[in-house]
Amino acid sequence: MSRLWARFAGLFSNKTLIGMDKSGNRYFAKSEPIDGIVKEKRWVIFKGEQDPTSVPVEWICWLNGQRKKAPTTEEMVELEARRERVKLNVALLKKEEEERKAKEGKAKSIGKATGPDLKSFIQQFPTDTQGNIIEAASDSNDVTSDKQVPESITKQPESSEPSGSGSSYRPGTWQPPT
Repeated sequence: MSRLWARFAGLFSNKTLIGMDKSGNRYFAKSEPIDGIVKEKRWVIFKGEQDPTSVPVEWICWLNGQRKKAPTTEEMVELEARRERVKLNVALLKKEEEERKAKEGKAKSIGKATGPDLKSFIQQFPTDTQGNIIEAASDSNDVTSDKQVPESITKQPESSEPSGSGSSYRPGTWQPPT
């Protein structure tokens, strides 16, 4: 019953037809006072199925209040022509790119890019004679490894405050006092 009443009341409301798009969707606006401030409500009535993807970007901006004025028919025609020109330019550029690559002998299709060259990446790691990767034997706590470490770094007095300069800095050695 309430739906019937809402439809009947909607016939006599002060909604205003603002415009239509090329899909036949109709756009309406209605001014109503809310808390002493006149607010404008905007909505669309779809032609056929309620498919929100059929609403042009310009009308979406108007519905969300990002535009004060609704898009005009002339503006919509101009923007549609511009979109078609961009599509044609993209197709032309793709064709030129394919022709250029064909001349170079690299006839690859434009689309998904090929993956990274993993062989050159794997070759960076040393392997033993059986093809196993050799892991570098490093102990992060062992300061006296193959490398020569200055005495000023290895023999630091224990302190509760961080101290030192760039030459004596060792990451992970300082702990805050407890």
